Amino acid sequence: MANEFRDQQSGQERQEAQGAQPAGQGPAPSIALPSDALTLVPVRNLVLFPGLVAPISIGRDSTVRGAQEAARAGRQVGVVLQRDPEAEELGDGDLHPMGTVANVMRYVTTPDGTHHVICQGVQRFRIIELLQGYPFMVARVQRFEDPEIMTSDIEARLIQLKARALDILQLLPQAPAELAGSIQNMTSAPLLTDFIAGLMEIRPEEKQDVLETVDVVARADKVLALMMHQIEVLRISRDIDQQTKARFEDRQREVMLREQLKTIQQELGEAEGNSAELAELGERIAKAGMPEEAEKQARKELKRLEGIPEASGEYSMIRTYLDWLIELPWSVSTEDRIDIAEARRILDEDHYGLDKIKRRILEYLAVRKLNPTGKSPVLCFAGPPGVGKTSLGQSIAKATGRKFVRLSLGGVHDEAEIRGHRRTYIGALPGNVIQAIHKAGSNNCVMMLDEVDKLGASAQGDPAAALLEVLDPEQHDTFRDNYLGVPFDLSRVLFIATANVLDGIPGPLRDRMEVITLPGYTEEEKAQIARRYLVPRQLEANGLAPTQCEITDAAIHEVINGYTREAGVRNLEREIGSTFRHAAMSVAEGTAQHVRIDVDEVHAILGAPRFESEIAMRTGLAGVATGLAWTPVGGDILFIEASRTPGNGRLILTGQLGEVMRESVQAALTLLKGRAASLNVDPALFEHSDIHVHVPAGAIPKDGPSAGVAMFVALTSLMTNTPVPSDRAMTGEISLRGLVLPVGGIKEKVLAALRAGIKTVLLPARNRKDVDDIPEESRKQLQFIFLETVEDAIRAVSQAGKPGETTAG
Repeated sequence: MANEFRDQQSGQERQEAQGAQPAGQGPAPSIALPSDALTLVPVRNLVLFPGLVAPISIGRDSTVRGAQEAARAGRQVGVVLQRDPEAEELGDGDLHPMGTVANVMRYVTTPDGTHHVICQGVQRFRIIELLQGYPFMVARVQRFEDPEIMTSDIEARLIQLKARALDILQLLPQAPAELAGSIQNMTSAPLLTDFIAGLMEIRPEEKQDVLETVDVVARADKVLALMMHQIEVLRISRDIDQQTKARFEDRQREVMLREQLKTIQQELGEAEGNSAELAELGERIAKAGMPEEAEKQARKELKRLEGIPEASGEYSMIRTYLDWLIELPWSVSTEDRIDIAEARRILDEDHYGLDKIKRRILEYLAVRKLNPTGKSPVLCFAGPPGVGKTSLGQSIAKATGRKFVRLSLGGVHDEAEIRGHRRTYIGALPGNVIQAIHKAGSNNCVMMLDEVDKLGASAQGDPAAALLEVLDPEQHDTFRDNYLGVPFDLSRVLFIATANVLDGIPGPLRDRMEVITLPGYTEEEKAQIARRYLVPRQLEANGLAPTQCEITDAAIHEVINGYTREAGVRNLEREIGSTFRHAAMSVAEGTAQHVRIDVDEVHAILGAPRFESEIAMRTGLAGVATGLAWTPVGGDILFIEASRTPGNGRLILTGQLGEVMRESVQAALTLLKGRAASLNVDPALFEHSDIHVHVPAGAIPKDGPSAGVAMFVALTSLMTNTPVPSDRAMTGEISLRGLVLPVGGIKEKVLAALRAGIKTVLLPARNRKDVDDIPEESRKQLQFIFLETVEDAIRAVSQAGKPGETTAG
C-alpha cells in the first residue's frame, strides 16, 4: 500500500511536456459532447478511486486524442479498467461497466515519446452506452455521489478501517509516518474506504469489485475483509522472518559474507570462471553414471565447493576428490569377446608349453562365456621368476578383450596403499586398487596383483589383511576405499595374483585364491622359447633384421647350458641380447653385412662358460653325496660333504644350515649308528672320531628336511669309505625307523638335476605320482629309483650293490 502511495507521488513529480497542442499551430476548436457523456480513458491494470491521484500511461491513438481534447477543453474524463489487459481493439463488452470520473491535472509527454495523464478521481460512474462518431471513445454515463451521512454502522466501520490501517502500517517495515496521520484525520467513511482500497497491494480485479460496490457499508466490509487477509499474511511473513533470523542468524551472516565475496570476485573478474567451472562439474557428475550413494556424496561436496573461495586449500582438496569420483568408470565396461578357439590360439602363440596352465585358463574362459554374471575365481600363478606369470595375465586380457593393469605389491608395507588414505590427511589419494581401475578406464578390467607373496606388515598396518576384502567374492562388490568414502563394485574385475613362494602368503589370503603352479622349463623348452619369442624380440630391440644376424640352435643350447642356469628364461634373453648387441656393432661399423652366431662366437662374445658340471670334481670321493633342493627361483642341486678326523665323537655342522636341516643330520647320524653292524661300520669309529658335515655355498641359508636321504648316504659313504656315483642325485626325508618320507617340489628338483647332468634320480616311493608332472621329454632322459627305506638308497648308490626298484623314462 505504501509503495503505491510513493508511486503516485513520484508520478506527480514527472517532467511536464510543453503542452498537448503541437507547436506552430493555433488552438483547435473543441468537440462538443452531450452533457451526460464522458471521454473514456481505458487502462490495462489500474483502478482509480475517487479522491486519489494517479499517473496513467496511454498509448492508443484514440485515447491520446481524447486525453488531449479533455486537457485542452478542461473536461473531465472517465477512467475505466479493461477486461483483457492485452486487448488493443475495444468494444462494448471489453470494458468493465463501472469507472471513475477524473479531472485531468496534467498532460505529460516524456522524451522517449510516451504519453502520461495525471488524473484525480472524483466520483463513480456507470457506462450506459458507447457513442459513435467521435475520434475517441465517448460514452453516455450515470454518475454516483457518495452520501455524506454518518450512521452507527458507518461509524463503526470507519473506526475499524482506521484501526486495521494502522495495523498494516505497523507490519510494513518502511511505511511513511505521515501516511498514518492522514488516515487518522479522515472523517469521511466513503473517502477513507476508497483511499485504503486504492493504496492496498491487491489484484486489479479485487479493486474493481470494490469500485463497483456503491453501498458504503458493503464497500467498507469488502475492504475490511481484504485488510484482514493482508494483515494475516503480513503477520505470518513477519513471524517467519523472525524465526529465520533467530534460528539462522549465523548462517545469514555467512551467506551475506559469501555474497559480498562473490561481489568482490565479480569486480575482480574471477567469479565468471568459477561459476562456469562449478556448472561443468555438475554436468560431469550427472553424466558419470554413479550409483545413488556416490552421486549423493558428489552433489554434497559440490554444494560445499560453491561456498569456498577458490584460493582456499580446502577448495583444491574437494575439487581433487570430485575429479576422482567423476573419472572412475562406475558404469563403463568392456564387452567380453570370448572365443575359446581364438583364446587357445592366443595362448599358444604367446607361450610355449604350459599345457595344464593353458587348459585351466580356457576352462575359466568357457565358464565366463556360459555364465557372464557368475563370480570370478581369483587365480594365483605361483612359480619361479621368468616363467611367464605376468605375460599369462596379459594373454588372458587379450583373449577376453579386456583392459589390463598391473599392480606391483612387492615391498608394500602400508595398508593405505590398498585401501587409500582418509581425506583428512594432506596429499591423500585412493588406494592402488582404485588407482589401477581409474587407469584402466573400465570396471571389468584384468588386474594383475604382482608379487603378492612379498607384502610386508609394519606399524602402518598389514596390506595382506586389507587384500582379504579385495579378493573375497562375498565382500568386494561393496569395497570401500578410505579416500572415496563410498562403495565401489569390484565383482566384475578379474584378479590374477602372482607369487614365487606360497609360504609367504597368509593362510586366509591363500584360501581366497586358486593356486596354479608354473614349474621351470626344460632345456628343450627353453630352446623353443628362445627361437620363437626371445630371438625375434631381441633382434627388434637391437635394431637388427633377420637378414643381418642369425643365431644357430647349437649356440642357443650353449647359452642355456654354459651361461644360464635358471628355471625361467629371463637371463637367457639377456645373454641372447648381449650376443646381438655385439653383432649390431659390427653391422653398424660396416665391417659385416651378415653375422652368424655359433658356439665359437658365443664363447668369444660372452667369455668362458660360467657353469660347468660339478659332478666330475667329486668323482671317486667318499663322503660326498648329491642332493636336490627347492628354491624360490626353481630347483637346484645340493652337495653334502662329510669328513672324519680324530676326536672324541663330536658332530660339527657348517654351511649356514637351518634348524630343520641340523636335525636331519643328527637323525641321519643316529640312524647310521643304529645300523652300523648291517652296514659293516666299526662302532668304535664314532667314539674316536669327530664328524664334520658341510654344505658348500655357505653364504646361502639352507633349511628343510628333504636332504635327509643325502645326509645319510654321505655319512654312510664316509664311514664305509665307499664313493657315491657322481651321476646320481637324491631327495627325501628320513625317519629314525629308516623310512624314506615324501617331499615337495619334485618337478623343480628333477629339472634341476637334468640341467646339472644327472642321469639317475632317487625319489621317495610315495612321490611316484609326482613324476607324471614332469615333461615327457625330460622323463626320457632320466632314470628314476624309488626308495622305501634308507637301505634302498644305499643299494642304489653302491657300485657293487644291486639297485632297488628302477623306473626308466
